[in-house]
Amino acid sequence: MVISVHAFPWDVLGDDGIVDRFAQTGADAVTLAVSYHSTRAATPLHPSRRFVDARHAALYRPIREHVWANRRLVPQGPDWTGGDAAGEAAAVLRNAGIPVNAWIVLAHNTRLGLLHPGLTVLNCFGERYPYALCPAQAEVREHCVTLAGEALRDLPVDGVSLESCGQMGVAHIGCHEKTDGAYSPLVQRLLSICCCTACTTGWAARGLDPDRVVAALRESARTETPLPEQTASALLAARQDATATMLGEVLAEVRRHAPDAPIALHGHPDPWAAGPSPGLAPQVPALVDRVLAPCWPTDPATAKLVSALAGRVIVDAYVTVLPPARPDRLSEHVARLREAGATRLSLYHLGLASAAYQPLLAALTKEFRS
Repeated sequence: MVISVHAFPWDVLGDDGIVDRFAQTGADAVTLAVSYHSTRAATPLHPSRRFVDARHAALYRPIREHVWANRRLVPQGPDWTGGDAAGEAAAVLRNAGIPVNAWIVLAHNTRLGLLHPGLTVLNCFGERYPYALCPAQAEVREHCVTLAGEALRDLPVDGVSLESCGQMGVAHIGCHEKTDGAYSPLVQRLLSICCCTACTTGWAARGLDPDRVVAALRESARTETPLPEQTASALLAARQDATATMLGEVLAEVRRHAPDAPIALHGHPDPWAAGPSPGLAPQVPALVDRVLAPCWPTDPATAKLVSALAGRVIVDAYVTVLPPARPDRLSEHVARLREAGATRLSLYHLGLASAAYQPLLAALTKEFRS
């Protein structure tokens, strides 16, 4: 399965035309959201609706009470679709002969972050990011492991795609975001360093004084100056250890439920990257079957992300046909990514693309195979 297209469960359910539209893309599989963060999604080609308001992060499989008993972090099911919407949608696709990859979003959950702020990322100014559950917290890691297992339980899949398996950072698209361009890349990196209790405990284990580090982070953010290299290296190592620990635990659970399914990890070659595609520690690429690299910008610089990973791991280029991508640049963009070393392509998004954008999915599939 070299090429996949992404979809939400509600794109599939109640739409008899989805199978034909998939066939027209020429892709090999559908990557179907099984757990996903809050979103307001367009459904331009669905026969009975035009929007889905997914008001909070949800697990699109049955929520089994006994599994989540005595836990604070409990996923919520959706009331905008059925309780096993992902299972039902996967069955529709597989019955039509379409392979299905399970798309699982892990540490991105605003609802749970608001309910339990002590488990979220905390910046050096004492501000919480409620959408970002911190992987240094054992309770967060346990939640993500159980979430992955419940997402895959009794769900035949041909692959698994893990998103936000690591630390989310300062950048977050949502809630009428008014932060774009306010901070330089350096300051965004500094404001993405988590200072919660679990993280500062990790710093102390590496010989750092947490109070001094927090003060240094604030000063660096104010003056836009880098941290001392030794301090920065220790902070990065602490983050990477927490992320690698969570990934290892999640992978063990995923392989317990889907032992033969190849696993793709949303990841970024910049070790400091924070977000749905977190920075990769050196040992991480060897743990998964491929890395899904974020390649939405259509400028030539994006190909450098692919080339930085090629040779270390199989690279799956994640490309959108929707704005802000420029349709007139997509073909050369995909060709450039292939030349840089991408051997797989994941296209966004079968359900969100209107009739005007659907032909781009097929065109990029053809371009990538040429």
